[in-house]
Amino acid sequence: MIENDYLLAWSAYAVAALGCLLVWFRLTAWMWRYLREPLRLLVAVLLLTPSIVDPAEELFAPAVAITALDLLFKVGNNAWRAVADLALYGLIAFALYLLFVAIRWPIERWWQRRRGPARETADEQAPTLRELMEQGRDERPDSPREARGERGLRIEPRL
Repeated sequence: MIENDYLLAWSAYAVAALGCLLVWFRLTAWMWRYLREPLRLLVAVLLLTPSIVDPAEELFAPAVAITALDLLFKVGNNAWRAVADLALYGLIAFALYLLFVAIRWPIERWWQRRRGPARETADEQAPTLRELMEQGRDERPDSPREARGERGLRIEPRL
């Protein structure tokens, strides 16, 4: 493999790995923050960790690919080296993440105390659907029926 092919292969892998990482970010967007962030970090480490294939020529490949191909085809002895690289990079990444969380947590608590208690928004102050049904009419000022002066029995939910 010549140098240009090697760089082209790494470029194609980098684009594909970033695409997979973006999909993973969208899949984990609904999760609780302290579960979502470590999972994203784990996938980033799995996708972006390089491992050496040939020490003589200093050729690298993705550690996940080396591990999968060595275990699947039972050739070479690079799987343990790739797993060791994954473990090392994963340990470093999670240590840095824990340091980041340890710094971020007191700052966030200070910021929340500084802002004070959360103010109720207009939606929280508005009567609930149950309360409106008990009253038997729609009292919302933004109701089209009330604007026309009609009193209706039907209540439309807000979207």
